[in-house]
Amino acid sequence: MQKPWLNYYEEGVPATIDYPDTMMPQVLADMASKHPDHTATLFKGAKLTYRELNELVDKFAAGLQKLGVKKGDRVAVHLPNCPQFPISYYAILRAGGIVVPCNSAYVAREMERQLSDSGAEVIVTLSAFYPIIEQIRGKTKLRHVVVAKIKTYFPGLLKLLFTLLMEKKEGHAVDISGDANTYWFQDVLAEAPARPTPVDLDWDDTAVLMYTGGTTGVSKGAQLTHQNVLVNAVQCKYWLKISEATEVVLTTLPLFHCYGMTTCMNHSACTASTMILVPDPRNLKDVLESINKYHPTIYPGVPAMYVAINNDPGVLAGKYNVKSIRACVSGAAGLPGEVQKKFEEITGGKLVEGYGLSEATPVTHANPIFGENRVGTIGVPWPDTEAVIMDLDTGEKILPPGEVGELCIRGPQVMKGYWNMPEETASTLRGGWLYTGDIAKMDEDGYFQIVDRKKDMILGAGGFNIYPREIEDVLYEHPKVLEVAAAGVPVPGKGERVKVYVVLKEGETATEEEIIQFCRENMAPYKVPKFVEFRTELPKTIVGKILRRVLVEEDKKKMGQ
Repeated sequence: MQKPWLNYYEEGVPATIDYPDTMMPQVLADMASKHPDHTATLFKGAKLTYRELNELVDKFAAGLQKLGVKKGDRVAVHLPNCPQFPISYYAILRAGGIVVPCNSAYVAREMERQLSDSGAEVIVTLSAFYPIIEQIRGKTKLRHVVVAKIKTYFPGLLKLLFTLLMEKKEGHAVDISGDANTYWFQDVLAEAPARPTPVDLDWDDTAVLMYTGGTTGVSKGAQLTHQNVLVNAVQCKYWLKISEATEVVLTTLPLFHCYGMTTCMNHSACTASTMILVPDPRNLKDVLESINKYHPTIYPGVPAMYVAINNDPGVLAGKYNVKSIRACVSGAAGLPGEVQKKFEEITGGKLVEGYGLSEATPVTHANPIFGENRVGTIGVPWPDTEAVIMDLDTGEKILPPGEVGELCIRGPQVMKGYWNMPEETASTLRGGWLYTGDIAKMDEDGYFQIVDRKKDMILGAGGFNIYPREIEDVLYEHPKVLEVAAAGVPVPGKGERVKVYVVLKEGETATEEEIIQFCRENMAPYKVPKFVEFRTELPKTIVGKILRRVLVEEDKKKMGQ
């Protein structure tokens, strides 16, 4: 097939990559051998070198094997961004297990469903999360629970202060002494052999069960293979044109999310980069202090994170030095042009929009970092990645440039299928293509633009298709608007009508008519919202993706539907 996008690759970015014949645990060991004293993780000021990280991974892998973990066993990781996350992740893979990352914001019901669906028999959790696991343990297949303490890898003084002032207050002080088959993380390490028994793994073996965010329905476990996770990390390395042991990656994206797993953790391990681990991406003060103190060069994120930095009074007053940032790829949601422009002005770095989904480990597209960045697009397919637009009626006809249809992808980062969901797998993987569920179009040069989610499309008056992102992008240009979401809400007897949910910048006031008038001046009449709701915040996933579905459900409840 023709690949017009190859003409827009930056110099040094290949059309196809010669991937190393290895897997992520061995990549980590190789980096530890080549750069043993280089800093692997920075956590609240405490460092782990690549040698130390690799030795801890070896010991924990041996500890998991001692607990009975063997090839193909699922081991859940229920942790925020802290050193125990990469230790657990690479140790599970090295022991032959399958990593099941769990959202640290999940409540008991959500955790029970994911653990039951995956069949995980071992979990590594945080002491503050342990009561949730204790509550649901009997309803799952869990045989062993390993409990980590957030303070373990704090520097000395902070650890002391946390123990005295915060541990009990914030729910981290738990007693596991009476619970069978429950162990402290550090005890598993201390009692383990120095190295695990080697396990024979293939590229096609499942490495990670990455559960989709559930933003469009029931969460599904995408089976990501050892090939998938290695390939996408290496693709990231080439796209960002990174040399080994040179970059510092601000890791605010949760590592249990596919985006953080690849662009922060696995990409860092592939390049011996330093990860600045930030446990809570919503703690803007911690994010900004980390930038100011540790000078990250790469900051993968989502639009909400960049919006927050753009509008922080401390940043605008010059309190924080954010000039170290050289490259950022934004994903998970559309990046408004105004947000991009302002962030680049503040940092002096490059911020480009990319695209991915859990089923593709996740990255498939991005704008060239220092090449031709086309605002409003997700850029071009990555090396070894093909993309087409299929018609919405049959899903079998490839459309020419400029026409709108469903974005479909194929490449070595695409999953092998959903866990225990053959029908959903057959629906999503067809004819060698991954059907993304996103509506998009491609221009003559091979730059792709996401129009919207299939499920988010609004059928307006007169039968016009309305895409929420078109409305949101316009409203982000309004000087008083901080955040906005557009959705179709049901109106009795009239079908769907457009409603916008607006968060204003601090200190600003606006009226419903003011917002609607701005839209009238900047968009076609059929797109202009009929309703405006001002809110103090918008519901989001922990990664920062705005949940339009939740907003619509709230409105339906109010109307008794």
